[in-house]
Parts: sequence; structure tokens; C-alpha cells
Amino acid sequence: MANPNIVNVANIYGNTNTLAVSTVAANLVANPASSSTVYKINMLSVANINTFASAVTVNVQINQSGTLTAIAQNVVVPANATLIIIGRDTPLYLTENTSIQMTAGANTSLAAITSYEQIS
Repeated sequence: MANPNIVNVANIYGNTNTLAVSTVAANLVANPASSSTVYKINMLSVANINTFASAVTVNVQINQSGTLTAIAQNVVVPANATLIIIGRDTPLYLTENTSIQMTAGANTSLAAITSYEQIS
């Protein structure tokens, strides 16, 4: 598993991913095995778009080669609100074969967005 030296990089690409969060775990962003890159996650937010105007819980976890680690567990996103899970002042790095997965307490209620840099 490569972990590139981020002092001497050749490329930095800016990316944004979105996800309609459901009750089934899905990847918001995934750094594949053998990518020879590291992803710097700068921002991750979740908006409650529930048309019934009710609060919904969200779970965010890192899946690192099959090992799950919670970032946010059963956090309530109030109706008509946005929750910042990762901010620019608290970034994290995803090495190869690592992803950020999300689930919601109700389908079609949460929308997630992330901004990240792909470094190689």
C-alpha cells in the first residue's frame, strides 16, 4: 500500500463528490487499492432535505481495508439544517483501499457533499 510523500508531490487534483444518503451503507469517496495516491478530505457536510421536516440521524465511518471506524455515530441532523462533519481546520487523509461510508436513519432525507484533494 503506497503512502506518497506529500512534500514532493507531482499532482494535486481538486474533487467534489455528492451522495444521496440512504439506510444502506454507501461510499461518499473511495481511494482504490493500488492508486498510488492519498486523498486529503477538506470538507464533508450533510444537509437534511426531508420533506416531512423531521430530524434524521447520520452515521459516517471510515472503511480501511475492511476495518470500520466511526467518525460520527447516530448524530442528529435537525430538519432543514446542515451539519459539518469534517471542516477545513480538521482534515483527514485517506490512504489506498480506504473509503468514507455513510448511512441515514431514513431514505431520501439526507444529502452529503465532500471536497477533497487527490495527491500523487
